[in-house]
Amino acid sequence: MNIKTSIAIGLLILLLCSNCTNVNKTNQPESTAILAERPPMGWNSWICFGTSVTEDEVKANADFMAENLKKYGWEYIVIDAGWYAPGMETLEQYESATPHQIIDKFGRLIVDAEKFPSAKNGEGLKPLADYLHSRGLKLGIHIMRGIPIQAVEANTRIKGTSYRARDIVNTDSRCKWYFGFYGIDMSKPGAQEYYDSLFELYESWGIDYVKADDLLSPIYAHDEIEAITKAARKGKRPIVLSLSPGPAPVENIKHLQSVAQLWRISEDFWDNWEALKEQFPLCRKWQKYICKGHWPDADMLPIGPMAQRAMRGTPRMSNFTPDEQYTMLTLWAMFRSPLMIGCNLPEIDDFTLNLITNKEVLDINQYSKGNKELFDRNGIIAWYAQSEDELTHYIAIFNTTDKDIESYTFPLQTINYIGDGHITDLWKNESMEIKNNSVSFSVPAHGVKLIKLTK
Repeated sequence: MNIKTSIAIGLLILLLCSNCTNVNKTNQPESTAILAERPPMGWNSWICFGTSVTEDEVKANADFMAENLKKYGWEYIVIDAGWYAPGMETLEQYESATPHQIIDKFGRLIVDAEKFPSAKNGEGLKPLADYLHSRGLKLGIHIMRGIPIQAVEANTRIKGTSYRARDIVNTDSRCKWYFGFYGIDMSKPGAQEYYDSLFELYESWGIDYVKADDLLSPIYAHDEIEAITKAARKGKRPIVLSLSPGPAPVENIKHLQSVAQLWRISEDFWDNWEALKEQFPLCRKWQKYICKGHWPDADMLPIGPMAQRAMRGTPRMSNFTPDEQYTMLTLWAMFRSPLMIGCNLPEIDDFTLNLITNKEVLDINQYSKGNKELFDRNGIIAWYAQSEDELTHYIAIFNTTDKDIESYTFPLQTINYIGDGHITDLWKNESMEIKNNSVSFSVPAHGVKLIKLTK
């Protein structure tokens, strides 16, 4: 082999490996990687409306996003659980042993026309998807692993086959928190065809994003994950696939990267400081697997006016203090987690609006690289990232203790930086000084200092 050939082969290997921070990245079709080239940004109905969100409420949040947030990169509107369950509003109804769900003749969940009037006459979510697409947005839905119990009871036929629901069901496999489904035995004829029929239906509706639940924890449903991924890729319409709930097993990273665009790293995340503190070690564990097209997901953002009809708590503004909200958004940005807002957007205050429209913070989430935790010293945690062109450095100093820090000095040699430069506090939009190749500042309890450094 001559020298020119060796160099060419070496450059090709570097190019193939450049998309992921994880050197063990699974080989996958390029088409799957480009579905979520950047961490998805959007809104999800769960935190505010639980299982009872209506078409009017979805449209109101979509309208607000289109008019106020789309220019910052927010684009997904995700309808979480319950779009197929008439009258389901309370936690007791959600946890019922036999929840009421609507199915079609092929055992597939269909849309509750009481909540979504445009779904009448078999239209499903297509009219709503058309509306969102006309506003430059994308529609997502939540689904559960398996087949509805109503389909098994009625022994519905699987579309395009001679098989029926009882031919593929695994009655020993059932979700631990929602009892409307049985698992599917993927070794049975007709099993893959059932999942194929689901995504055929979703494609006809114009769905852009599917959050598939009961797949990662407490049991990692490998075979059904494979089946869902295969079904999602069969159609002509690109569908981003999000897997829930967490914590996903980090040892399954190769498989996760080969099947999904995002996956949850934690249990459901709510507006509780102790829960936010628990996200730091999880982000540390997953940081080396941040990968273009495949994103570890720290879960939704419980900010602003939330829990109008939620499964957890009463209507309220987020229990997070302003400093805790800065901490959360900063960690999600530095970790490059997908961003899904959980509040009722038309009712947000100026603080919340400013929080989710800080372009420079959002740019870290969307366009940075080299994202990593630098250290954790008795609750003082530092994260680092740099811009894609490597001209800008981002440093976040989190104070997860219960005491304010009046003066903290960060030596810039920590990030191998020596010399002058311009430093900006990205949340306050204020300039800061470099002295002795260091920068000094205060950090409130539960708060953060997020700084941008450029030459």
